[in-house]
Amino acid sequence: MAAKTSKKTSKSKRWVAKVKTDSTHPPEGLFTRSAATIAKSLASKRVSPKGPASGMRMLTYFINRAGRGLSASRRAELEKAKTLLSKRIERQKKAKGRRKQKTTTPARD
Repeated sequence: MAAKTSKKTSKSKRWVAKVKTDSTHPPEGLFTRSAATIAKSLASKRVSPKGPASGMRMLTYFINRAGRGLSASRRAELEKAKTLLSKRIERQKKAKGRRKQKTTTPARD
């Protein structure tokens, strides 16, 4: 009688390998550039059609996917890009809030 083998293999644990998306289009080699370039590119509509938050998710995904394979200097640069991108997202939220506030203020008699 043959020994039972586990249906889960090391390959099936790597769910991330099956992820495929067409919603974002980063240029080749983007994550090897400077933090400012990465943040600016990921915030653009051409790369992240759904906005900078989508770019932030893509950057976080890349960092998590690369894992231990990233050098300390590269990881630091990517973390700096995350900080720059989050500041951009905050500025965008504040600007959006100001626009809403102007349009919803009732007229005074």
